[in-house]
Amino acid sequence: MTHQPPAWAYASLAASMALVGSYVGLSKLLVAVFPVLLLAWLRFGIAAVAMAHWVRRRDGEAPISPRDRVLLFWESFLGNFLFSICMLYGVALTSALAAGVTMAAIPAAVAVMSWLFLGERITGRVAAAIGCAVLGIALLALARGSAASAAAASPWGYALLLAAVLCEASYVVIGKRLTGQVSARRISALINLWGLALVTPFGLWQALRFDFAAVQWPTWALLVFYAVAASMVTVWLWMKGLQHVPSSRAGVFTVMLPVSAALVGVLVLGEPFGGVHVLAFGLAMVGLLLATWPSERA
Repeated sequence: MTHQPPAWAYASLAASMALVGSYVGLSKLLVAVFPVLLLAWLRFGIAAVAMAHWVRRRDGEAPISPRDRVLLFWESFLGNFLFSICMLYGVALTSALAAGVTMAAIPAAVAVMSWLFLGERITGRVAAAIGCAVLGIALLALARGSAASAAAASPWGYALLLAAVLCEASYVVIGKRLTGQVSARRISALINLWGLALVTPFGLWQALRFDFAAVQWPTWALLVFYAVAASMVTVWLWMKGLQHVPSSRAGVFTVMLPVSAALVGVLVLGEPFGGVHVLAFGLAMVGLLLATWPSERA
């Protein structure tokens, strides 16, 4: 009998990536106010306070092995620190919709990395789901390219967003290794602390020349949402889902990231929306159904 992951595991993965996409889109508003490295430092600092009670090992939880300590560092360096820097600079140089278009490559990158490093087989249905996800979001590129009001974006912005794609795919694959040994709560807290340590020198440097008094309270509220969602809620949801779902299949749920980012660009930032976008989102949902439909029982 083929084991079928519980529905709540799929829901956790989808909710995690939808939240990531929302703050990717909304970060366009934050980088207009805060320097990127200062923004990353404030994000990790706020989350460190919120997750302080998650750091300690709970009763019955095994100590972290030296191998898992190394994996925790790389999980944070690639999936937290570098992803945040590349994503924030990339969005600053392009747009929320451009971020959604570029990050459509995440499911394919996850599947390939899972095959290379975890030895997971890519089934025909998962491959078809990846194809639907990539094709659906690629249509957004056509819609953006045909829009007369689309602003010119820097090639460096797209290069940084592609780097963020590779960082996010690494985050998924390394996280699958960690969830078998360390609780989702503790992973979330520890990789956030690593991110805070890595970015603190750069954040302090930019903080010394920044006028905090000029920041309005809605921006501070958005910053708190960004910090808690990015470092606490999304990581915990993702790790809980990964405990039950193979990373190659979980990678398909990263389609929710570009879809959510694109929706924020359209609904909040006023970017154009038309029939091509509807078709793109439909293809993305077909991909999710292909990835999560119960397997046939032997």
